[in-house]
Amino acid sequence: METINAVQYALSLNHNVTPIEADCNCFEKIKNTSPDIVFNITEGLFGISREAQIPAILELLNIPYTGSDPLTLALTLDKSRTKEILSYHNIPNARFQLFNSLEDLKSFSLDFPVIIKPIAEGSGKGIFSTSIVNDFNSLKIGVEKILTAYNQPVLVEEFLNGREFTVAILGNGQDAHALPVIEIDFSKLPGDVAPIYSFEAKWILDTRENQLDIFSCPADIPADLEKQIVDIALRTYHTLRCRDWSRIDMRMDKNNIPNIIEINPLPGILPDPRDNSCFPKAARTAGLDFNTMINEVLNIARKRYSI
Repeated sequence: METINAVQYALSLNHNVTPIEADCNCFEKIKNTSPDIVFNITEGLFGISREAQIPAILELLNIPYTGSDPLTLALTLDKSRTKEILSYHNIPNARFQLFNSLEDLKSFSLDFPVIIKPIAEGSGKGIFSTSIVNDFNSLKIGVEKILTAYNQPVLVEEFLNGREFTVAILGNGQDAHALPVIEIDFSKLPGDVAPIYSFEAKWILDTRENQLDIFSCPADIPADLEKQIVDIALRTYHTLRCRDWSRIDMRMDKNNIPNIIEINPLPGILPDPRDNSCFPKAARTAGLDFNTMINEVLNIARKRYSI
């Protein structure tokens, strides 16, 4: 609710705002309210297409909204479909396989170490220090846990052991641009925690009272590497047809090439600077406070609709 209230406050500085919860009663509420435009931050309730459901309703009602369309939102939540598209367009990402059952492990052909993930979760859910495995028996145990706990296919990727970056992007077409690049330095994590932005790192170790000092923005990197990171992020943004805003996560491979690890067309936007939330962090570095950032996203969408 803190985030929802902050978004509502930011928008209400210039507009009349009606909050509508994205529950099973929202269709009639949206229809009866008939808003000029919707600021969409809904992540849905059920199924692998959950982030696409409210935008699909808005399109049915012919109501403008911020952010990506239902197809992009559904594709980017499905990590395996995203990687298939990236691979087709020669955008670097780790080698991977998808497993729908333990029986499918007979076809395993990746090089260890690998990382195990549910295909359609976010915010670190299903990704723990134990998700990185070095042998087949550990792989089998990890895959079985995900299949049982999340009731969805399991993505297994060859683990990228290089530096990790995230890039916040605003705009559309030629106006799309990156905010200052953020680096996440996992060497500052406790020694018994895997060097990934796992559930433990995001939600257990990192608190307002004891912030993890693992983020640098702008990242301390050479100009040529920054350009490479931004170019790959923007290629990914356009290839997946993201709109208005998104956050692109990437990690360096053994050849020091940035590889895409996730696309977030509904980026996390915790409003309190005491929380490590990457999109607002990059925006603040670029000179945009939270209220300005939210209204910038709205104005980018308004321009797209010629409102």
